[in-house]
Amino acid sequence: MKLIIAYIRPERLNQVKQELYARGIYSMSVTNVLGSGRQKGYTETYRGVVSEVNLLKKDRLEIGVEEDRLDAALEAVAKGARTGREGDGVVFVLDVAGCLRIRTGADGVG
Repeated sequence: MKLIIAYIRPERLNQVKQELYARGIYSMSVTNVLGSGRQKGYTETYRGVVSEVNLLKKDRLEIGVEEDRLDAALEAVAKGARTGREGDGVVFVLDVAGCLRIRTGADGVG
């Protein structure tokens, strides 16, 4: 089993969900986060005061998938999140030692 952690633009979340749903992947967690990367942020002026914004809003998706569905999930995230501009996001893939479904007690199921 694999855990996909993706950081994407908040405005692309619906497109990513649609791509995942089209491939039969429905289980995910989404968290609003702040972070910085290659985008580095920007400066803005509010009432004459210049401030630097270097922590940008992103959405963090966590998706647990079985190995045979990994490529489809990665393709869906990349296709849904891609705008072609800097700051589209990044995807990490981690090995999962195991999992347990709380309601049924079944282990090894995503």
